[in-house]
Amino acid sequence: MLIQAIVFLLVLIALSVPIAAVLGLLGMYMSNFYSFMPLHLAIGDIFWQNSIEFLLVAIPMFVLMGEILLRSGITERMYEGMVQWLGWLPGGLMHSNIGACALFAATSGSSVATAATIGTVALPEVEKHNYNERLFLGTIAAGGTLGILIPPSISMIIYGLLTDTSVPELYLAGFIPGLLLAGLFMLTVAVFCLFRPEWDGDPVPQSWSKKIKSLKGLLPPLLIFLVVVGSIYAGVATPTEGAALGVIASMGLAWHNRTLSIEMLKRAIEGTMRTTAMIMLIILAAIFLNFILAAVGLTSALTNFITGLGISPMQTMIVIICFYIVLGCFMETLSMLLTTAPLIVPVVVSLGFDPVWFGVLLMVLLETALITPPIGINLYVVQSIRKTGGLNDVMLGTIPFVIAMFVMLGLLLLFPQIALWLPRQFY
Repeated sequence: MLIQAIVFLLVLIALSVPIAAVLGLLGMYMSNFYSFMPLHLAIGDIFWQNSIEFLLVAIPMFVLMGEILLRSGITERMYEGMVQWLGWLPGGLMHSNIGACALFAATSGSSVATAATIGTVALPEVEKHNYNERLFLGTIAAGGTLGILIPPSISMIIYGLLTDTSVPELYLAGFIPGLLLAGLFMLTVAVFCLFRPEWDGDPVPQSWSKKIKSLKGLLPPLLIFLVVVGSIYAGVATPTEGAALGVIASMGLAWHNRTLSIEMLKRAIEGTMRTTAMIMLIILAAIFLNFILAAVGLTSALTNFITGLGISPMQTMIVIICFYIVLGCFMETLSMLLTTAPLIVPVVVSLGFDPVWFGVLLMVLLETALITPPIGINLYVVQSIRKTGGLNDVMLGTIPFVIAMFVMLGLLLLFPQIALWLPRQFY
């Protein structure tokens, strides 16, 4: 049954069928061939019950917040501030790319939005300052992936919903690994530029007066982060309410910068509606599929099969990681999260692993999928902004950062407290 389902799934993906339709058709297929009851008749009730889930309202709120920040010019000033504070390191503006991605990720919750936004601001600097283009492109594609891991993260909200895991705990668990991964990316850049000085670009003029002045560009994203995450952990807002407060704060910042207008809001709302419609349809189709898989017994059968293999929990976890790495080369990250998490998490929990820790590990695996060919979305995002040269340049530039992600996975396996220490201080 599992093999047939996987083959059916891969065939539909290979035919370029939209992923929401793929998930719905797979659910219909499983219902018709592996159940004696007409489970597909429950689709209307499942869609309605889950579409009114309060937690899901956070998704359009975070998307709208990112759209407003993008269109209000806040990100350009944020990037200029990062240049002043990080540009002195070996690798110069490449560190600014990673730092700006980390800071923007803490406000948008989306990896694609992070890569697109920072890439638009940073790419003109490649030729202007004579950087190694491939490594520079790699910093944008890899830095953009931090949107999945650093809170607030849309993917963490979806994981929490699918696995009944606390989103505030997931957010806390993502802090230290997110900052550590950003540090590994920066260390990667520094090592390459120390051994290959010609890859380093021309220095950008810096001074303490410019650094102090640039703080004005760094404060707005930090303020948004404090409003969203601070309100959640202060106990005054749920993740959904925190996202709504973030929208209000971003509009206030746009008004302060004199970029708030009816036309700007129209464009931001239109972009939000397009993105949200796509995400929500995929989520609802995945929830329907998960209902079918549980009803036909595939979830429990998979758990029993893996636990009966006779290998240790750590060996099983390594097999799961390898599975995700291979799958990430062929599936888009949101689809991968929605189709696999409900199946894999029960297995992980039955082996004695913490679902919060695995949530962080899974986010890193999803990040890896964003920059591994041939389906790595961030590769295409950066290339679309670049508009010249070949996609191979972006792919080659991300290889060092994929290795850094493997190092991060190893650290999480060896030292689970990297993810669990902070949540356990509060829960």
